[in-house]
Amino acid sequence: MPSSTRNVQIHSVNDYIEAATRDNTRRTYRGAVEHFEVDWGGVLPTTSDTLCRYLAHYAQTLTFNTLKTRLVALSQWHQSQGFVDPTKAMQVKKVLKGIRALHPAPVNKAPPLAMAMLEQLDRHLNVECQSDKQGISVRATRDRALIWVGFWRGFRSDELTRLLLQNVEQSPHHGLSLYLSQSKGDRHYAGKHYPLPVLNTLCPTAALDCWRGVLSEHEGPIFRKIDRWGVIAEHALNPRSISRILRQRFEKAGIHNAQTFSSHSLRRGFAYWAAQQRWSLNDLMTHVGWKDTRTAMAYLETLHPTFQHSA
Repeated sequence: MPSSTRNVQIHSVNDYIEAATRDNTRRTYRGAVEHFEVDWGGVLPTTSDTLCRYLAHYAQTLTFNTLKTRLVALSQWHQSQGFVDPTKAMQVKKVLKGIRALHPAPVNKAPPLAMAMLEQLDRHLNVECQSDKQGISVRATRDRALIWVGFWRGFRSDELTRLLLQNVEQSPHHGLSLYLSQSKGDRHYAGKHYPLPVLNTLCPTAALDCWRGVLSEHEGPIFRKIDRWGVIAEHALNPRSISRILRQRFEKAGIHNAQTFSSHSLRRGFAYWAAQQRWSLNDLMTHVGWKDTRTAMAYLETLHPTFQHSA
């Protein structure tokens, strides 16, 4: 065997098929299939009649979007296993349409993180960063970098957890540039560089540099789990844990209604700030990675009704 091929990993067809589906999507699909089989007691493959009963059973307890996601997962399961897809039946579509008509529900959106809240949070984090207890100071240093980077780049929670130390570069303007090999809007896995600004206050570049100094490493995830004694794990935070971290920080900082915030508050908060600063729609879409103008405007008008006049 030639030496150049000795360490080449051989992948199967299933490996490549699995790689085409994002980790978050796979987890969502597995959860949906488990809900149908375990929680409800369904059997796969299933029929359109059974799916109609399943939808009706959860029509008043699950949101419309959750039910739609469950159907997409069940559709994907049937197609991947070579079975007829029962979710395409007209009666299933009619039941779903009827659920939306009879059980309309407003979409619950996380409130945006306002600049005044960031400043309040900064005061709290500065105190904890100076703590003589390692667990407290290390966690505060990580959380400040996590929140500042997440806010100023409008990152989603899964994007924050996929940032790697080896993909941090010094930018020409003395800031930092973060590279992500993929994101939600990057359907072709082209990857993208995300520059971080250098600011006088609430600076994401300074916060990230400080956290990298604590890590003292050059490879691996940037944002990691920390135990109660301040020991930093080798693996990345779970995306779902970021909302919990934020709520805990907001509560400690004395921010009102801390439990209503989520990781999406960072992205929404930056969009709100940009709207106040009269950013153009194109500039904001490019910054946060929106692809569809209508989606962006619908999103922005709920944050800042006058944004359409400044776009």
